[in-house]
Amino acid sequence: MQIDQIIRSKRRTIALIISQDGKVIIRAPLRASQKQIEQFVALKAEWIKSKQALVRATVARFTPKKYVNGEMFLYLGKPYKLAIVNDADLPLHLAGQFLLSHSALEQAERVFKAWYIAQAKRVITERVEWYAGNLGFTYHRVNITNAQARWGSCSPRGSLNFSWRLAMAPVQVIDYVVVHELVHLQEKNHSRRFWDKVRIIMPDYAQQVLWLKTNGHLLRLA
Repeated sequence: MQIDQIIRSKRRTIALIISQDGKVIIRAPLRASQKQIEQFVALKAEWIKSKQALVRATVARFTPKKYVNGEMFLYLGKPYKLAIVNDADLPLHLAGQFLLSHSALEQAERVFKAWYIAQAKRVITERVEWYAGNLGFTYHRVNITNAQARWGSCSPRGSLNFSWRLAMAPVQVIDYVVVHELVHLQEKNHSRRFWDKVRIIMPDYAQQVLWLKTNGHLLRLA
């Protein structure tokens, strides 16, 4: 079983992630040997194959954006049509529909990505501040990343990292990822204790997990 990437950190256990393009990514403790990692992957071989098959089937249903009039783009879970306009003040603006300046058309993907990053920073930071302030969590900072294999992560120093693609998801889904990472400030693994805390804060979290599993492949531009 091929391992595409190994990410080492101060974590205590080995974790396995299948990226959106089917790659096998391992997150391992600094002291974990290559043999230990390979043995772990071997034990998960059947699970990996099934997940990769699911990814291939899912990706086949996704059509990369073409940036043409009438094309739909998601923002906070809602679809908006794209209109390409002349003489716009901004490269991209949302006003009932996405208005993309004709002068920015050649760089449309970069422009959309920059817009989503800015919105993700604003919306996710607001949600983190709200939950942290009301529930007593203390974090270091909020980072918006280009991560494709993970919606969020929590660093050992308390920094919370979130993929910019979450700007396309419904607010309740964003809230779930925010709560998930805030709870990791206290519980470093996905133990029963961890999930119990998530459930207390968000009783319907399983619905948001299902939404991400079902629709997460749509939260992309290419």
